[in-house]
Amino acid sequence: MKITSAGGVISMLDEPDIQLKAYALEKLNVLVDDFWAEIADTVEKIEMMYEDEKFEQREIAALVASKVYYHLGAFEESVAYALGAGSLFDVNSKSEYVSTIIAKCIDQYTKLKVHNYEHQDEPKEIDPRLEAVVNRMFKRCFDDKKFKQAVGIALETRRLDVFKELSSSLLTFLLCFHTVLGVLVDLYMNLAVPDYINICQCLIFRDDPQAVADILDKLIKEGGEPALMAFQIGFDLYESATQKFLARIQGSLKPVGAEAETPTETKTEDQEESETKAETPSEDKDGEETKPEPSTVVELKPEEKEYNARLEKLNQILSGNSTISLHLQFLIRSNKADMLILKNTKEAVRNSVCHNATVIANSFMHCGTTCDSFLRENLEWLGRATNWAKFTATASLGVIHRGHEKEALSLMSTYLQRIPPEQAQSTPGRRSLRPRTDPRQPRRQNGGLPAEGTERSIV
Repeated sequence: MKITSAGGVISMLDEPDIQLKAYALEKLNVLVDDFWAEIADTVEKIEMMYEDEKFEQREIAALVASKVYYHLGAFEESVAYALGAGSLFDVNSKSEYVSTIIAKCIDQYTKLKVHNYEHQDEPKEIDPRLEAVVNRMFKRCFDDKKFKQAVGIALETRRLDVFKELSSSLLTFLLCFHTVLGVLVDLYMNLAVPDYINICQCLIFRDDPQAVADILDKLIKEGGEPALMAFQIGFDLYESATQKFLARIQGSLKPVGAEAETPTETKTEDQEESETKAETPSEDKDGEETKPEPSTVVELKPEEKEYNARLEKLNQILSGNSTISLHLQFLIRSNKADMLILKNTKEAVRNSVCHNATVIANSFMHCGTTCDSFLRENLEWLGRATNWAKFTATASLGVIHRGHEKEALSLMSTYLQRIPPEQAQSTPGRRSLRPRTDPRQPRRQNGGLPAEGTERSIV
């Protein structure tokens, strides 16, 4: 039978028998979410029961009062009575009430902890009940394996003790995870046909690029289907591994006959003079000049040439050039943008906002396709752009030519110019570019920089 009113249960609060009052509070705790408006009229009686220290069920009274004030929107009073409920306030509950009160408790606790951390000479007293709720929340995070949430709360509340405990737990977990990955690698290697794809995925998490390089080197040496497997692993590595990891793999794969590269160092004048003397032909005791011996060129075997060719393909895959090229070819072939939509939109444009929106829509429709015919065929219409719309129009070229790094400089040469070496402040070896100075159209010229960056964003 469905209850339509809590009046009968509320009337039991006036009974002199303590057990009846306790029973009434337990029932009200269940009904409060539906009949909080009725219970709110007698919340003062419930508060008096909580304040009576001789009343054994004062914690349940505090919980009911907290829920009533929560529904009334008085969150401060609700938090105060929730703290008085002690263990009856279950932080593991998934109700909206519990989530809201926990958030309020954490916010209040954070303010106090931050104040005490920044003003250690004037600390504020923290309610131990409030700290107990936060500690129970930390325990809940540990039990549910929500370590990110626990780290965030610990840093926000300046609880370095919890952060240290969490760090030690994570380190233990990572060490165990590292060991498990090693076991998986051994299992995959001992199969009748080793599962190199999963092996390399495990080695990525183990941060072992040398082992991956050894596997790839072994596969491309075998040729045939193993070499195709190496290429597939290369594509998977490009999608899942970091650039540093890929660079270390490429550094470990050396072509046959390649000399070890030595880093270039700044030479002193004495070193240059000694090298110059060594390079000049010297005279022997009989007065005849001794010429340096010519360098010998090692003739590679056919299988070594094939190995180098396969290794070059693998390096192209690992560097991302193959993936980017295939992606761009797909975009160009699959470009089915409806130019009629742009044409009709252009003709209907009557203000600068719609004009700018049409330019942006064109760039998104032709992103990465290199199809800028709409802009070239409507240069007069495009020239109506003013102020920042000119900036956007220039930057939209970068979206259309996104990923085409080789043609980037030639395409944007109208808007960019190289900085002379004596004025360049950038890293040596990098391209030094700046917008061409045109005081009449500064925004159009400056738009070349984001366009250049967008073109290279896929790389």
